Amino acid sequence: MSKLPPLPPTVIEPMVRCALDEDFGNSGDLTANLLVPASAKGKLLMRAREAGVIAGMQAAQMTYAMVDPRVKFTVKKGDGSKVKKGDIIATVEGPTRALLSAERVALNFLGRMSGVATLTSQYVKAVKGCKGYKNPVRIAATRKTTPGLRAVEKQAVLAGGGFTHREGLAAAIMIKDNHIALAGGVDKALKAISKNADHMTRVSVEVDTLAQLKKVLKYAPDVVLLDNMNAATLGKAVAIVDAYAGRRPILEGSGGVNLNTVRGLAETGIDVISIGALTHSAPNFDIGMDAA
Repeated sequence: MSKLPPLPPTVIEPMVRCALDEDFGNSGDLTANLLVPASAKGKLLMRAREAGVIAGMQAAQMTYAMVDPRVKFTVKKGDGSKVKKGDIIATVEGPTRALLSAERVALNFLGRMSGVATLTSQYVKAVKGCKGYKNPVRIAATRKTTPGLRAVEKQAVLAGGGFTHREGLAAAIMIKDNHIALAGGVDKALKAISKNADHMTRVSVEVDTLAQLKKVLKYAPDVVLLDNMNAATLGKAVAIVDAYAGRRPILEGSGGVNLNTVRGLAETGIDVISIGALTHSAPNFDIGMDAA
């Protein structure tokens, strides 16, 4: 994968500062400060203990920079890099106290985000070769992210070859089942949006039946989210949209997707499959820190 652009430092810094504040408390690293002379220098190797895709390197690098700017952090495998078990992904060298004190926070970011990237890459691989209306089927994240870590988790999804979906409530209009229920029905909800939405804002509407799909097409939404539909029903939904004479929306499938079912869903011809598990259920990626 091509190199990802870094997130703005103003986005990353509060996350790293919060994690360090949580770990350092009011007294700092009692163990390192008592056992290691202030003048001591050292070098540590970050090594992958399994195969996968790396992400979270920017947060790890900033962790060390905030603890002690004298630490030299050298990236060997950046975000989006595929690694094998045993690969060195980064080296850190400088004041030994800082190397030890920042270790866990840096590894927490790397392990969590590399887990997200690795899981995403598995889904992307599972749907390889499947095409939507115009483009290859996309694997996308959702807003089911760890509070406070959305930006880095979605960056990790990108590192794994996926797409990020909307970043937050202000990024797009997404009319879901509760919006429809509280608005008094799908027609009322979509008429209100059509009348009041900014012309620059994309509109997505969730449906869970083919009858609802047929009803919303006349409002020409940008995206229709087909919720909790099996492959057979998704195939029928694609046929309905393909036969529709009006504007064709992007078709997104979501709900209950796993690595065993995603290929069958992708083969129906939908455009996007969004998966909350990419961020809420990714296992930690095992990375070790060893003395050089």
